[in-house]
Amino acid sequence: MSAKSAINKEVFIPHDEKMLVAVQVKRRTKKRIPFLATGGPGDYMTFICVSVTNKKPSHVSITKVKQFQGSSAFVKRSQWTINQLHQVNGIDSKKDCPEFDMTFDSGLDQWVAGSAGEKCTFIQILHHTCQRYSSARKPEFVNCQSKLLGGTSILHSAADSVTSAVQKASQALNERGERLGRAEERTADMMNSAEQFSVTAHKVRPHHMSLFHLEN
Repeated sequence: MSAKSAINKEVFIPHDEKMLVAVQVKRRTKKRIPFLATGGPGDYMTFICVSVTNKKPSHVSITKVKQFQGSSAFVKRSQWTINQLHQVNGIDSKKDCPEFDMTFDSGLDQWVAGSAGEKCTFIQILHHTCQRYSSARKPEFVNCQSKLLGGTSILHSAADSVTSAVQKASQALNERGERLGRAEERTADMMNSAEQFSVTAHKVRPHHMSLFHLEN
């Protein structure tokens, strides 16, 4: 099981939430923390996750999840609502880069993702989620490439692909039904023609027989 699948299973599913996206990050600037909650210093992996509740009305959260060295468990460290997010800074709107900043009510976090691609996917899905679920003030997205904010998002693309497949299947079934209907109509016409021929033949036959007897 991948780390992201494990996070969804351990952190979000038990709370009736669904994780939409997660990105592994490291800080660009170190925070001065007097101690760690684990009781001592150690290495750890950090993930920033976006999740939505399954129950309506939907609530979106941005959660910081950590996995400490020597442990297989994932621990929720901080969580914000989508309305507490003020700004997402993509750092460079001209090219892909792994760095990005997030500004919340509580302050600024400066991150670097594992790759530019992971960061781009995270920002695109986060932006789409904010547009869909944020009912109050929407966060500002600055210095982000236009491909991440405009046009068809990854989520829309997946939905569109499914919709397109359903439409094609429905069209194929309709066309097949039309062909079968036309074949049934032709069969019915042939049967009606055969029946009419048979009736006519039965009517004509006695007439021919009477003429035969008269001639003889």
